[in-house]
Amino acid sequence: MAHPLKHAESSAKKFGGRAEDYLPIHNWFDESKAFLADFRHRALRHHAEGIFLAEELFGVAIVNSDGKQIPVRYVGEQHVREDLGRIPTAQDWLLQIKPQRWMYGQRLDEETPSKEEFL
Repeated sequence: MAHPLKHAESSAKKFGGRAEDYLPIHNWFDESKAFLADFRHRALRHHAEGIFLAEELFGVAIVNSDGKQIPVRYVGEQHVREDLGRIPTAQDWLLQIKPQRWMYGQRLDEETPSKEEFL
């Protein structure tokens, strides 16, 4: 699915209530499109850890417009499965990053201080 509203409509069909009941959760999952507007934005929240973070942010459950309690985790799982077909871990995403020198957080050239310079 390409848009949070479509995910929200799918949630309403699955769990009851109206799409608007679920839109804040689906918007949160896709907020990272503001930084990178292709599939890679999903690496930030579309994984098991992201689903648990959504639960921390939105609570264990929401009450939809039908008055029914719906676990936030179920909504998050639905979102990620609709986009990816499964629920990966954050590690699944991170292992795909090609390391670059700057990612190591230190200079790796001859200007790097030796141990003796710190003593």
